Amino acid sequence: MSAASATSGRAAGRAGRAAAFATLFRALTRRGRPGEPGPAERLRAVPAMAGDAWRGTYPGLGKGRMALFLLALAYLVSPVDVVPEALLGLLGLTDDAVVAMWLGGAVLVEADRYLGWRREAAPAQAQFDRT
Repeated sequence: MSAASATSGRAAGRAGRAAAFATLFRALTRRGRPGEPGPAERLRAVPAMAGDAWRGTYPGLGKGRMALFLLALAYLVSPVDVVPEALLGLLGLTDDAVVAMWLGGAVLVEADRYLGWRREAAPAQAQFDRT
């Protein structure tokens, strides 16, 4: 491997970690208008979001994105690791931390979108039920 490709690989790794931190930070600190959901409410919405997405009721979360979430979760609980902790100690935990941060942030952001979709869909459904 050349020095230039090693340097670009390290830069890409730093960029990936920075993006994961930023996504998680935005998801945890996002406060919009009064009455918007906080992190706890978004976490409680995840099972309903997954069920609605799987049934095709919620169009905002495709099966491909759900598969990415499941793959990230499987990577976190799997004993197989890209950077093994047994050999590299604390450095070996960084890949797990990046995946966990991305997963947490992405799921919270998606849950926020889902809750917004449900708020918008509820009045339309109520109007449909009255006719």
